[in-house]
Amino acid sequence: MKHKFNTYDVIVVGAGHAGSEAAHIAAQMGSRVLLVTMNLETIAKMSCNPAMGGVAKGQIVREIDALGGMSAIISDYSTIQFRMLNRSKGPAMWSPRTQNDRVMFSLKWREVLEQTAGLDFIQDAVNEVIIDKGRAVGVKTGLGQTFYSKAVIVTSGTFMNGLMHIGQKQLKGGRMGDKASYGITEQLVSLGMESGRMKTGTPPRVDGRSLDYGRMDEQKGDEEPSSFSFRVPHKTEVQRSCHITYTNEEVHDILREHLHESPLFNGTIKSIGPRYCPSVEDKINRFAEKDRHQIFVEPEGWNTVEVYVNGFSTSLPQEVQEEAIRKIVGFEEVRIFRPGYAIEYDFFYPTQLSLSLETKAIENLYFAGQINGTTGYEEAACQGLMAGINAHLKINDHEPFVLSRSDAYIGVLIDDLINKGTDEPYRMFTSRAEYRILLRQDNADLRLMPKAFKLGTIDQQTYSKLEHKIAERDAALDFYRSTTVKPSEINPILESLDTPGLNQNYFIDKVLSRPQMSTNELLKVERIQDGVGAYGFEALEQAEIEVKYEGYLKTEAENVSKMERLEHIRIPNDFNFSAVSSLSAEAKEKLTKIKPSSVGQASRISGVSPADMSVLLVHFGR
Repeated sequence: MKHKFNTYDVIVVGAGHAGSEAAHIAAQMGSRVLLVTMNLETIAKMSCNPAMGGVAKGQIVREIDALGGMSAIISDYSTIQFRMLNRSKGPAMWSPRTQNDRVMFSLKWREVLEQTAGLDFIQDAVNEVIIDKGRAVGVKTGLGQTFYSKAVIVTSGTFMNGLMHIGQKQLKGGRMGDKASYGITEQLVSLGMESGRMKTGTPPRVDGRSLDYGRMDEQKGDEEPSSFSFRVPHKTEVQRSCHITYTNEEVHDILREHLHESPLFNGTIKSIGPRYCPSVEDKINRFAEKDRHQIFVEPEGWNTVEVYVNGFSTSLPQEVQEEAIRKIVGFEEVRIFRPGYAIEYDFFYPTQLSLSLETKAIENLYFAGQINGTTGYEEAACQGLMAGINAHLKINDHEPFVLSRSDAYIGVLIDDLINKGTDEPYRMFTSRAEYRILLRQDNADLRLMPKAFKLGTIDQQTYSKLEHKIAERDAALDFYRSTTVKPSEINPILESLDTPGLNQNYFIDKVLSRPQMSTNELLKVERIQDGVGAYGFEALEQAEIEVKYEGYLKTEAENVSKMERLEHIRIPNDFNFSAVSSLSAEAKEKLTKIKPSSVGQASRISGVSPADMSVLLVHFGR
């Protein structure tokens, strides 16, 4: 029976990284939201490594922040180490990463959610989505409760029919210590949706007091740590070091001797694991020519001795794990708190979704996170954010919010999932983004905050800060392009940088465009310090990147413009591709299945050839 206590606008199933972002943003936008989780103590738990960001993933965290999500703010709050990766490369490759306090991260997420108006919680398992006339209208739980809503977002992580493996031991669950969930897969498959199985794994957690850090390489954080969030920047003043050590042939010999006991190699696990984060037994098998593999020794927080052994994911029997890990330098006396394990779980092929993350088969039902075949907190969180935004928009009769491949890494991720699909855990890399020079971590606010402000997911004060930053950047660029510097002012600096001096006055932007020159060096010139020295660091960084990479940025923008022309050629939702005789059989099949909304989207579907594209362009009058 429907009444105010069991009726909501949006119901979110699962409170991991995807579910937390989805529930928060939908409530922030004005929906009344119910967040259903099997355990209120593990909201937004870092099930794997206690870290956020990294290559391409750090860009996603900043994009989440620019759109009004919370992952960046909470990462900054719980940071125990900050590093900007790939500083030796161009700015398109710079990627922020934090080591986090696992407990603080989860507790802060729960605090934020509890303080979000319009958001309710219930601890229970959902085993059925209520569907009426092809539309999701609520959920039923394991305790027999019924809740109704206008939209449902499923963010089930690794919990749907989850099965853990440690050697020959099998444990039902979605994560060590937590139950699995049942019912949703079977229900949706019975309605014609297509599911599969995936596998992921995690390494042992060990007692840091039993490690010999003096025999490892110390990895400190940045001397001047930054932060993820543009909106609420919080920089940690104290940091904890990580350490690096390596496996060796002795470790490998033990692992090889027991490969037959690994569920990955004896046929027990048949599903596909993450290609780019393999188990240690998979690494010694696939890369047999290597005599060692890197191990990152990562602290779990400020007030714990527990350590995460990054690079040693395994599903071998516990006694084998102990024997092998004690042969690693610095681990000779190690005590294991928790063994590593592999986990298999259900997912649904993401080609069954629209670009808004709504399922095509069931209206107002959204999927986000590992249920769509992705791996990683960041990939899950951004999907949750987008699903939450779009569920709210849909039930309020607004057009969906879709990011293109030139807008954001988030747009690349969703576009890849929907148009190419995946049958192995999908992880984001900079190489997946063809416009990565435009999609940098430093300009995520410039790219996305105007869209977020229009959506209503960031406030006027935040947007005014962005406008101020843009004004300072533009003023700095105007100054660089219209002001010359004298040889007597700049040559001592150029000589110290081992680059030729000037023999006449030069515009400042031409000097700054030199690879050796930086804003910090420019500001040593008193006249330049007087001109732009009062501007913020981020504005000056943007101006420097604009100057140094002007040609590349212009070329990239032209490429985007060409591609956008195809996005404007719309395809009706009910278009019959089978009736276009000149299309290949594979193209007809793929186009009919995915139902692209534009010729641009059609061009990115696997199996649609350049010849098929020519047919579509002719058919639609171009």
